[in-house]
Amino acid sequence: MPALAPRPSRPRRDSFRIPKRRRHVPEARAEVRRILKDWAVNGELTDDIATVATELVTNAVRHCQVPLAEIEVTLSIRGCGLLLEVADPDRGRLPAPRPEPGPEADGGLGLVLVTALAERWGCEARPFTKSVWAYFLVPSESGCDQ
Repeated sequence: MPALAPRPSRPRRDSFRIPKRRRHVPEARAEVRRILKDWAVNGELTDDIATVATELVTNAVRHCQVPLAEIEVTLSIRGCGLLLEVADPDRGRLPAPRPEPGPEADGGLGLVLVTALAERWGCEARPFTKSVWAYFLVPSESGCDQ
């Protein structure tokens, strides 16, 4: 299982912004992967975090009703895990999982996937934005084994 190698120079937080446009979702995924590589997070955990980031950014792009908005993606190391946050300025629209759609449905499984891949997830309204977050456990040599 991947571990966060103890390195004093490793940042504990990194963030970036993208325009609220679908064509920028792949850029967000690539940037998340780059950050995780810099932090020595790899393997299946990287794939899971990148997939969840793609889902959360896609939801923000699709559902945010604020014109010309930017989506902020933040990764931070918290305790024995990694926190992924995706924020947008449409704080009145909090996500909620829908009942599982039928086979003909177009979309609707994003949060089901997030639930399956992350240890836990949630959302919160902030003064000027809302944040949807997902937390992933990252066992390491520092005693955070599962």
